[in-house]
Amino acid sequence: MQFSKIQVLLAIFAMAIGSFAIGIGEFVIMGLLPDVAADFNTDTRETGHLISLYALGVVIGAPLITILFARLPRKPMLLALMLAFSLGNFASASADNYTLLQVLRFLTGLPHGAYFGIACLVAADMVRKNQRGMAVTMVMMGLTVAILVGNPLATWLGQLIDWRTVYHTVGALGLLAFVMIFIVVPKHPNEKKTSARGEMQALQNPQVWLTLAIGAIGFGGMFAVLSYIAPTLINATGLDSHWIPIALFIYGLGSLAGSLVGGWAADRNLKLTIGGSLVWSAIVLAIFPLTLQSLWTVMPMVLLLGSSAALVPALQVRLMDVAGEAQTLAASLNHSAFNAANALGAWLGGLAIISPLSWQGTGWVGCALSLAGLLLFWVTKKHSRRTPNIVSL
Repeated sequence: MQFSKIQVLLAIFAMAIGSFAIGIGEFVIMGLLPDVAADFNTDTRETGHLISLYALGVVIGAPLITILFARLPRKPMLLALMLAFSLGNFASASADNYTLLQVLRFLTGLPHGAYFGIACLVAADMVRKNQRGMAVTMVMMGLTVAILVGNPLATWLGQLIDWRTVYHTVGALGLLAFVMIFIVVPKHPNEKKTSARGEMQALQNPQVWLTLAIGAIGFGGMFAVLSYIAPTLINATGLDSHWIPIALFIYGLGSLAGSLVGGWAADRNLKLTIGGSLVWSAIVLAIFPLTLQSLWTVMPMVLLLGSSAALVPALQVRLMDVAGEAQTLAASLNHSAFNAANALGAWLGGLAIISPLSWQGTGWVGCALSLAGLLLFWVTKKHSRRTPNIVSL
């Protein structure tokens, strides 16, 4: 079925609002770790577990929800997932102890991956094949704008009022996305019917697993630094807390540029986009620890750190190429992989901070993870060329 440009743009915009809400809900905690730690009388490193728990929810929820509800049409699934996400954030804002907040952040992460996976497929199905990379990028643009504008503003709001107000706001944004999706995202009459068994075929494809591993490990390098960007800039660079929203805005600029370039490049040369993004990320992360002494050196590196987002649309398109009939599960698993990267990066970054490497260690750990992702990309490329009926890299 052919959709008009207006239909496509409105649908993508509605789904991007959901991406925007999810982006703030996931990443704002990184700028508010000191505030949450002070509220519950925990240390910053322990509070960092909230990042890993949300990410763990995404990792578990994406395949579980996709398989259990494989027969449901995509639009009702988008609505149910966005509603669950909104309620999770409202509940998080009301948590009266740290243990309950940990449980709620895990539960709120469950619908995240399935939402992104389904939204990206809906967008990709509404455009021509050679426009899929940009369609995915535009859905993910809500996430990018959240990083660029939403998180700095939300961090500022959390510092000005409290972190609970931020999660109330995220819940309200989720409800707005729910209403918009209900109104403007069309039902797809040609949507392919699938089943749990059909979706699970993706799990039998080594190329799916290798592509997911590139994201889970290679992108973990960026999260090793980003997860602790607030305490790093305060303790290592000596900045006041009011610089944190500015740093997050600068990171968002880099992420916006990286996402746009990555979507454009993925439609032209997928292999070069994936490999080049990993090499670029490794270089940036290797230099980052050397720039922490000064505001004027660290902020440009924060900008370049964001540009590693070029990898995201490229891996999403790669999964569409190799997943066969199991498109929904593969697309959802991509976001599980990136949140596995979030959990892995946050965990290893935390270990680096308490090691003799201290705050500089997050960059060294990040560089090692990016190089490991590059090695996995090389393995994936070699395997794809030896496997029949697989689009080679």
